[in-house]
Amino acid sequence: MKQLKFFLLIISICILTSCYSVRLRNVNGAPQPDPFSDRNDYYRGMAVVELDTIIKTKLSSKDFTYLIKEKEACESGKLNIVEYRNTFGGVLLSAITFGKRRKVKIKYVCEKL
Repeated sequence: MKQLKFFLLIISICILTSCYSVRLRNVNGAPQPDPFSDRNDYYRGMAVVELDTIIKTKLSSKDFTYLIKEKEACESGKLNIVEYRNTFGGVLLSAITFGKRRKVKIKYVCEKL
């Protein structure tokens, strides 16, 4: 019984420590507003673009660049806020594929024109 409790404790610690998010914000400039936004979180009143994708890399590559193109969602081409979220599922996918595939959840807000 003690071994089962210890095993469950270790599993829960691993799950909780592998879920985190990092938010980077530019202090110069204002975020692009969205008056029709009905969000009640940190991004209230901002035009948020959310990406939920799986990045495929080679085993030998050490870094990856995801290009954000100018389009209707980001007319200025400048970023004001970027949030990267890592989840337990993303960590498991990366571990199972030896780092070849990574699940990425990104939210970003562009700067106002």
